Amino acid sequence: MTVVAWTGYGGGGGRSRQMQKLYERGVKYGVEMLWQKHLDGYDYSLLIVIFSLESDVLPYSIRVLLEAAVRNCDGFLMKKEDVMNILDWKTKQSNVEVPFFPARVLLQDFTGIPAMVDFAAMREAVKTLGGDPKKVHPACPTDLTVDHSLQIDFNKCAIQNAPNPGGGDLQKAGKLSPLRVQPKKLLCRGQTTCRGSCDSGELGRNSGKFSSQIENTPILCPFHLQPVPEPETVLKNQEVEFGRNRERLQFFKWSSRVFKNVAVIPPGTGMAHQVNLEYLSRVVFEEKDFLFPDSVVGTDSHITMVNGVGILGWGVGGIETEAVMLGLPVSLTLPEVVGCELTGSSNPFVTSIDVVLGITKHLRQVGVAGKFVEFFGSGVSQLSIVDRTTIANMCPEYGAILSFFPVDNVTLKHLEHTGIEEPPDKTVWEPVLYLKNKKHVIKINLNSIVPSVSGPKRPQDRVAVTDMKSDFRACLNEKVGFKGFQIAAEKQNDVVSIHYEGSEYKLAHGSVVIAAVISCTNNCNPSVMLAAGRLCDCVRANYLASPPLVVAYAIAGTVNIDFQTEPLGTDSTGKNIYLHDIWPSREEVHQIEEEHVVLSMFKALKEKIEMGNKRWSSLEAPDSVLFPWDLKSTYIRCPSFFDKLTKEPVALQPIENAHVLLYLGDSVTTDHISPAGSIARSSAAAKYLTNRGYVYMVIACFLVIDKVSLTPREFNSYGARRGNDAVMTRGTFANIKLFNKFIGKPAPKTVHFPSGQTLDVFEAAELYQKEGIPLIILAGKKYGSGNSRDWAAKGPYLLGVKAVLAESYEKIHKDHLIGIGIAPLQFLPGENADSLGLSGRETFSLTFPEELSPGVTLNIKTSTGKVFSVIASFENDVEITLYKHGGLLNFVARKFS
Repeated sequence: MTVVAWTGYGGGGGRSRQMQKLYERGVKYGVEMLWQKHLDGYDYSLLIVIFSLESDVLPYSIRVLLEAAVRNCDGFLMKKEDVMNILDWKTKQSNVEVPFFPARVLLQDFTGIPAMVDFAAMREAVKTLGGDPKKVHPACPTDLTVDHSLQIDFNKCAIQNAPNPGGGDLQKAGKLSPLRVQPKKLLCRGQTTCRGSCDSGELGRNSGKFSSQIENTPILCPFHLQPVPEPETVLKNQEVEFGRNRERLQFFKWSSRVFKNVAVIPPGTGMAHQVNLEYLSRVVFEEKDFLFPDSVVGTDSHITMVNGVGILGWGVGGIETEAVMLGLPVSLTLPEVVGCELTGSSNPFVTSIDVVLGITKHLRQVGVAGKFVEFFGSGVSQLSIVDRTTIANMCPEYGAILSFFPVDNVTLKHLEHTGIEEPPDKTVWEPVLYLKNKKHVIKINLNSIVPSVSGPKRPQDRVAVTDMKSDFRACLNEKVGFKGFQIAAEKQNDVVSIHYEGSEYKLAHGSVVIAAVISCTNNCNPSVMLAAGRLCDCVRANYLASPPLVVAYAIAGTVNIDFQTEPLGTDSTGKNIYLHDIWPSREEVHQIEEEHVVLSMFKALKEKIEMGNKRWSSLEAPDSVLFPWDLKSTYIRCPSFFDKLTKEPVALQPIENAHVLLYLGDSVTTDHISPAGSIARSSAAAKYLTNRGYVYMVIACFLVIDKVSLTPREFNSYGARRGNDAVMTRGTFANIKLFNKFIGKPAPKTVHFPSGQTLDVFEAAELYQKEGIPLIILAGKKYGSGNSRDWAAKGPYLLGVKAVLAESYEKIHKDHLIGIGIAPLQFLPGENADSLGLSGRETFSLTFPEELSPGVTLNIKTSTGKVFSVIASFENDVEITLYKHGGLLNFVARKFS
């Protein structure tokens, strides 16, 4: 028998006595304790401790799921069986789906705009149905960070006492590529300039490959002699951003004014994951006199970072975030939890980068895909918050859903250091993971992690620093390839003399000719630069290393060195200086961080967020209950999801004589379905933007006719126009790489049947809708794979697609289809369109039973007389309820009305 006791923080004193009462009552009443939330004037809901006759304890991450399940159990969205399934995690993991109510939602502007537009449109719909639009609010705290829309238009700076290693007068240089300024004593064979990410050219000359609006005049970093921008350029870019995105920013400001639970983090504040970690993360959440664990889901890809401070969180799609905002849970398969026990202490020469990459590599080798990873053991205390959050942020590298570090004293110190409000009770326990089945636990001894570098040609080829000399010598011998240069044995020890600026230098194989810490340059991801050979194409070996190792190898002047036995050089007295003489310990580094990364910095961030900047404060925005839609706007438009909404849901209608809009193959991604990049000039979206025609408005009893059209330079991207359903619908299936079997080659086209015309996908769908013909999509395996994207479901819905018939789905995308009102149908195992002899030119008909149930088998009849069975891929009653309402938005709109 499993016994549950709630232990936590109540509304007053006497916590220990109340916890003891809870424990005793839990032992007495067993699982009935699950339904008792109020005791002696206190509400307890912070930490769940599990007791059983076998002394098994749930992992901390699963306890967060269980606590949320108990607190939100209502018999429909969260059932008692869901709670019991989580409680019985040991036997039910990987076999059942459970709902989860996170404490809050995090959006960034690109994904936040469609969510908030849907809420604004829902207010219109509720009013149309006779309800009160003021009741429409997100059900949970929702933070929206405006950070993704900033583009670099200016990088012009004044030169302030900076040396000019490249020669010439930089003040007169005019426009120039930053990467063309060369450090002093940079030696390259056969040319006077080295190629970075731009074509080579004379210093001070514009290569002609930059947009005229981009100005690149550098100021040089005094440490690395690399160009960096001045703060004034940030202000210039923000000014352009406010002009370019004024409509969207005004809409966000309106949203923050009229919707409860919505907070907008204004532009110029910081990136979403930084703000989330340093400002929004609370660790302990308070709501309605309850204290409970903070948790979050959101659309930012870095959201898993907060698991490093004991906050359960992971990324989900746009429709899932809307679902949570609308009061529904997210669904996940009850995960297996892999305990990662850290023991030992780190090698003195190991940096945080080495520790993070070492743990990441080990987890990738073990295989933790689709699982929770939970860290415990004596070694955890050696990891700083930076280490933990970086490990948690790298989940995609090793495939885990999340990597969870339970709250400990290091976490509490971080809260104090950053000014985040601390929990009312600081009692913590050393994280211990009790799992009887040892296959669920992996051990990593921090002593086994050694400093390493990557190269000489690929970032994935890691080499321990202790093996660097022997590995480099081996590379000289190996055949030309990823790890070989095939240098003849008699030439491997050649030394050449170089004269530069009056001095003589000796170069040999392994000599360091370029050493840079590229965190303050304008390069892209260093791994990409290394793989592409873009640091300098006349240097054949490139290594990635941590900054201190870059400095060490630069001092040594060669990679052909064993740091353990050979000195870096000598001091002024001729004494040999070894790496261990100058290498700082991790304790020294952490001490410097604590001394210089001070509380005032985080307070400044908090003030910046709460007060905003002058542009944000002076930005005019409406405060009306309903958003005043601007008919001329090409960014913000009231979507048509609610156009046919009725007060009560109608009975499920059969799909009769549906045509196939697209006949697709395997691995069709959400980017194939709804691209987020630039709008092609020949696309249906471009035609709409350039030839919108006339907009008719009634102003002060006068009919005003206004012509609206844009030039290609004003198109922006699909991602920026997610608040305009007309653009996004026309952009659906507009990816030039989409392979439609009707066409036989990659193209955003399809065939309209029975006319046989080859048209843009939107034009064909529009023609079908005029003819009153429903549509379906035929697809292969993994339909909807890739990044979660809500418009990959919304777009097909607005095209008139009633169902998708595929061999298999990416689960998140399948949830999106249901959430928008499209039926996800699945071929029986072993069957597909080819095996059934379907050409896609037939029409398809099916009828839904009155009592639709999860996984029910349906029969489809084609116009050729063929009848075959498919699975209605609904997994629970909630999904069926949403589908019967025509999707999530309709379901909630009816509730509000």
